[in-house]
Amino acid sequence: MDEISKIGVIGSGSWATAIAKILLANVPSINWYFRSDDQIKQFKAKHHNPSYLTGVLFDTDRIHFSSDINEVVQNSDTLVFAVPSAFVKSAIQPLTVSLKDKFIVSAIKGLVPDEHLIMGSYFHKIHGVPIDRVGVITGPCHAEEVALERLSYLTIACQDIRLGRELAALLTCSFIMTTVTDDIYGTEYAAVLKNIMAIASGICHGLGYGDNFQAVLISNAIQEMKRFVDTVHPISRDIKSSAYLGDLLVTCYSQFSRNRTFGTMLGKGYSVKSAQMEMLMIAEGYYAVKSIKEINDKYKVNMPITDAVYNIIYEKISPALEIRLLTEQLR
Repeated sequence: MDEISKIGVIGSGSWATAIAKILLANVPSINWYFRSDDQIKQFKAKHHNPSYLTGVLFDTDRIHFSSDINEVVQNSDTLVFAVPSAFVKSAIQPLTVSLKDKFIVSAIKGLVPDEHLIMGSYFHKIHGVPIDRVGVITGPCHAEEVALERLSYLTIACQDIRLGRELAALLTCSFIMTTVTDDIYGTEYAAVLKNIMAIASGICHGLGYGDNFQAVLISNAIQEMKRFVDTVHPISRDIKSSAYLGDLLVTCYSQFSRNRTFGTMLGKGYSVKSAQMEMLMIAEGYYAVKSIKEINDKYKVNMPITDAVYNIIYEKISPALEIRLLTEQLR
């Protein structure tokens, strides 16, 4: 490998832990940023993340932990960011080391809320990272199944295909297969949108709608995603490929989907706040739907599912009423 030799992981949640597990199947060591020294101490003592995917054991001698993000960035040529999108800016805020000469890889399936930017655009526009030095890791893939070493597929997006293939090689192992594409914008927006669609799926499940309706909902969801992605970044892409349709399906149907779980709770009558308090992990779609709604004020794409989720979460419209109105728009 020519350009990727020292890898740093930024984040300590389930997806960061899963990515660390995959990487350590192929590289001798990684740098890993945790915000808390106490978490690092527990990790070293127990040989697993004390909070997420606790069944995954690590050889901690191969991990250089640090609670100083500058140390991790300084000592890495490639940085994989896997923190919730709402906390990206606060995570980077202490940074004094430049990101411009790094290969920045986003494993974040969300938008930076205030700027309404996908991660690639955020690192490019705000931190000056050349766009061909930005990579994206997307699914269909849940961290929990990676932990169980169930065969999973990742899509690696990078406009520098050679660099994308180099990263893909480091993420390919006995239980991970990879595909490489140059569509960093489409894959990122699709990863954001599928979380919104999964919330809708969960709401409908919580309300008692069955599999027949779910099939119609998801069929309309992929069409809605295509309309938006093709409008925002119009290039030739196959929306039926696993990076788009596959990621949508697993997020809408899987028992591990936090966005579907969040939506199910809303459908069962939980308030937004109570659902968030009960969940141990962030449902990215909660933040994403507001950003996408505001982005779409410019583009005017027909997005009835997104609008319905927004109305339920932010306008506090009754889920039963809003979904009933939505059913009249689906075909």
